[in-house]
Amino acid sequence: MLTALDVGVKGGRWFSLIDKVYAPPNLRAAFARVKANRGSGGVDHVTVERFEAHLDAELDRLAASLRDGTYRPQAIRRAWIPKPGSREKRPLGIPTVRDRVVQAALRNVLEPIFEREFAAHSYGFRPKRGTKDALRRVDGLLRAGHTWVVDADLKSYFDTIPRDRLLGRVRTRVSDGRVLALVEAFLRQGVLDGLESWTPTAGTPQGAVISPLLSNLYLDPLDHLMAERGYEMTRYADDFVVQCRSETEARDALAALEAWTAQAGLRLHPDKTRITDAARKGGGFEFLGYHFEAGRRWPRTKSLAKVKDAIRAKTHRANAKSLSQTIADVNRTLRGWFEHFKHSHWTWLRDLDKWVRMRLRGILRKRSGRRGRERGTDHQRWPNAFFDAQGLFSIHAAQRAFRLPPLG
Repeated sequence: MLTALDVGVKGGRWFSLIDKVYAPPNLRAAFARVKANRGSGGVDHVTVERFEAHLDAELDRLAASLRDGTYRPQAIRRAWIPKPGSREKRPLGIPTVRDRVVQAALRNVLEPIFEREFAAHSYGFRPKRGTKDALRRVDGLLRAGHTWVVDADLKSYFDTIPRDRLLGRVRTRVSDGRVLALVEAFLRQGVLDGLESWTPTAGTPQGAVISPLLSNLYLDPLDHLMAERGYEMTRYADDFVVQCRSETEARDALAALEAWTAQAGLRLHPDKTRITDAARKGGGFEFLGYHFEAGRRWPRTKSLAKVKDAIRAKTHRANAKSLSQTIADVNRTLRGWFEHFKHSHWTWLRDLDKWVRMRLRGILRKRSGRRGRERGTDHQRWPNAFFDAQGLFSIHAAQRAFRLPPLG
């Protein structure tokens, strides 16, 4: 297959792929991918650990059912998780472990076929690409004068992709009927929410390993259309912006987006899609957790709310952990958050440091018999240096070190 990818296949279409999906090395690699992503069990309550305990037998059964055509995916278990910065919850789809393994094996086979044709400005869920690459492109375009921005939002994209058209996109390169049937079976998976079950009529299944690839595939024609027309678009999954040099160009780009999404059976969110001048104070936009405005960038409100919610859960005043254990737990959250947001304007990171120390001082007040939050002389009783000595990670200090010029 690798050789064929290099030299091409006749007519650009693949006729024999199912044997590559159920090949034992591929299934084993697929399980390793599923295990690395962890996650809960699905409707059958089989966890990754339980599946792994009988791995050879489980993979043999999957290979046999894929080979003889008897494999059928089970329903997706729906769970509801908190929505950052909101009291609402959002749905999360959890396929069974066996279905996640098959989807990963299918993705391993299909991804190299379509990946070669994806546009350079698409970064989401692609090999050797990530959020930092997308953010680097956006920042570079802003510096180059592309400050008029079409801040676009596809309304319920993953839930509204027309399935027949999506399958049509898969058929442009794949002619193996059993692989096409497998893709369609995953698109038509039922959903189990408590005691209620139903089968969605559109979209890709949330939480499915194959969904990111299929969603990229459906938006790929839009990527190429915008590039052909000279618009500077940056896309990460269904989150994208188009950067222009003038308001007129931005309005033309928005018109092109509206026309394409309408014919593709999609819809731009009427309230969240807008044109803004990012060079002007008050005219910024948000992308991948950052807010860009007037030459600066900082974490958007929801990003700050999310990290604060995570830290609140670890710094209850009545928690029974030692201070060193609490700080170690908090540090894990702060280090991961800093890795993404270390390019923010320094004031935002300094203020978050202050807030974290305030939470820890609240714990110390409780343990010393005092009520309420940090107040009075608490900052003298437990100064910043005290927390430094306890090993608290300072994102402001880490940013200063990160920005130091190299020695020599």
